[in-house]
Amino acid sequence: MAIEVRIPTILRPYTDGARAVEGSGDTLRAVLADLETRHPGIQERIVDEAGLRRFVNVYLNDEDVRFLDGIETAVSDGDTVTVLPAVAGG
Repeated sequence: MAIEVRIPTILRPYTDGARAVEGSGDTLRAVLADLETRHPGIQERIVDEAGLRRFVNVYLNDEDVRFLDGIETAVSDGDTVTVLPAVAGG
């Protein structure tokens, strides 16, 4: 199952500069675990013991996974996962 994962600039050192990488799995959790096997260190930047890190936004096909099933959101072949750091400021 091929899932495209779009990587923000701040995490690209973990993907050798790639803007997008391929992952596999049937849930977001499984896809992130799969990415970790090929890009060590990336998973801990996106999730912690409680689930998705507070200041990281993850979208599945343009829908915020926090409004779906969070880290347990089901994914399908051909889906796109986008990881974005939260932006704050004033």
